[in-house]
Amino acid sequence: MNDESLIESLLPAVKQQMESTQTPYVKETFTRLVEKEAFSPNDALEAIALCLADESNRMFIDKRNFDETRYRELLIALPDSLDD
Repeated sequence: MNDESLIESLLPAVKQQMESTQTPYVKETFTRLVEKEAFSPNDALEAIALCLADESNRMFIDKRNFDETRYRELLIALPDSLDD
């Protein structure tokens, strides 16, 4: 599976997280990324999916459970624009 198809496969999970009351920080990140039109909605979804892919990969490598704190930190670290 290449990076592009991995990201595409994670988009439904990101969309589900955006709707969930358990992960409001995902919707907040999406809103932050698109509110100044720095990211298109699709680019914002893909950026969030990259963070999810990174944490999922780290789970596999380290043989551990999902680290929600790390995932949140990755989302916070996303730049407010594609130029940052």
